[in-house]
Amino acid sequence: MAKPDVVLITKADCHLCEAARDAVGRVTAALGLEWTEQLVDNRPELRERYAEEIPVVLVDGIQRDFWKIDEPRLDRVLRQAMAK
Repeated sequence: MAKPDVVLITKADCHLCEAARDAVGRVTAALGLEWTEQLVDNRPELRERYAEEIPVVLVDGIQRDFWKIDEPRLDRVLRQAMAK
């Protein structure tokens, strides 16, 4: 079973980012997966790419959701990635 790389891209003082952390945390915990967070505040290339879409969830480098994280969709995407 593959372990997908889950990255949440956030920025400081972002209320949507707080909700996204909770959502990603719930979904990944239920599947026994880990995730990482990257702040655009310290990464100009991320800030330029995702400025209007933060928070953003990447799974294996592919953008899968932004703004409000859809937990059922993220669960589906992760299960499909794990099945590969």
